[in-house]
Amino acid sequence: MELKTDIAPENNVALISVISEKFEGHQNTEETERSLSELEELMRTLGANSVGSFVQNRKKIDPATILGSGKLEEIALDLKKHKVQFVVFDFELTASQMRNISEIMKIDVLDRCQVILQIFAKHARTKEAKIQIEISRLNYLLPRLSSLWTHFTRQKGGIGLKGEGEQQLELDRRIIRRKIETYRKQLKEVKIARKEQRKRRVKTGISAALVGYTNAGKSSLMNRLCEQDVLEENKLFATLDSTFRSLTPESKPPLLLIDTVGFLSNLPNTLIEGFKTTLESIEEAELLIVVVDLSDPNLHNQIETTEQVLDELDLNNKDKIFVFNKKDKVENLLKAKIKTHKYKNAFIVSSFDKEDVKDLREFIIEFFLNKQEQFDLFVPYELGDIHSKIQKFTNILSTNNYEKGIYYRVRTPENLFQRLDMNHYLLSPKDKENLLANKNY
Repeated sequence: MELKTDIAPENNVALISVISEKFEGHQNTEETERSLSELEELMRTLGANSVGSFVQNRKKIDPATILGSGKLEEIALDLKKHKVQFVVFDFELTASQMRNISEIMKIDVLDRCQVILQIFAKHARTKEAKIQIEISRLNYLLPRLSSLWTHFTRQKGGIGLKGEGEQQLELDRRIIRRKIETYRKQLKEVKIARKEQRKRRVKTGISAALVGYTNAGKSSLMNRLCEQDVLEENKLFATLDSTFRSLTPESKPPLLLIDTVGFLSNLPNTLIEGFKTTLESIEEAELLIVVVDLSDPNLHNQIETTEQVLDELDLNNKDKIFVFNKKDKVENLLKAKIKTHKYKNAFIVSSFDKEDVKDLREFIIEFFLNKQEQFDLFVPYELGDIHSKIQKFTNILSTNNYEKGIYYRVRTPENLFQRLDMNHYLLSPKDKENLLANKNY
């Protein structure tokens, strides 16, 4: 039996999960319900119809079928009347489990990892994200070929492998391994180019990054803050690639805002490395804006997942503010506000409230202005590139022309001042005293 692996819009799907102390992420009713709710949202993102969900309490997990053959047969009988195309398990399945369950239920079986991979593939826009997702997809597929049977020789694309005497399964595995190696080489080249782009951004500007749980409203908030158009949908993983926009075109230095892929709990192991790769743009940010859905009853879990990912990326030491978004969707705002009290620098906003967005924007700008320091410089007239940098990347407080050059008093972030290599023109207190006395200047 060749299994289908992609959910099409309007497909009917049934969701299956467990509650078991021995199952990470599903150890109690609350954890399972939260994870299952996310899976329903993932189905909605794909346009599928969730016709029902089945949850079983298990003291012991059946290693062959998770739920046991009797329970699976019972669920399969109940699903016949709904014309279900797929059953989707809310966790990662092994190849043998997938095969066993499918044989018992006589229906196509998917797991949470396959669903997320399909969404990632659908929403990836940059070359880097597409390559990383394809690596994740092939790594997921490799140990499951016996269940997810696909004849990869039809897709060799000029690799030119020979092996008439080999079994088809082993040949497919060899093709996949070579594809993974090819993609990894391509990814390395793309990363080198992206690293150079990041160096240029870091050298000439400052940035803040919107981070947080998927569907917390990061993209809509970015649109309002930057008054620009970034894809925003009420779906999980509507934004997958990092997006850069100018928050203050008129500011000096330029201030960029970065929108990143949303976090998700119970992310399958197969996807973790690729998921983190898409978040590397956060490294260049000097301020993290943690966006949280205020209307979500599990908002503390959102924050916990966000903090965990930041810890794993070694980025939790950066300056942070918390933005509790979607206050327009909260029935009891006072009760919701109480939940935010323990978080420092917390803002309660609606991305559709102009005053909220204005106040948040001003705070972000003020945050970076407060990090600026004052410098006194003297630059000879002939150094046009240095004069240009001063004009573009610093706030000029005062200037004065002298015979050999121009005196500037400026404000700019100290780290940017060093990156722009302007410390060669910094005046010491004694030099400044001589300048004011107009000695040899």
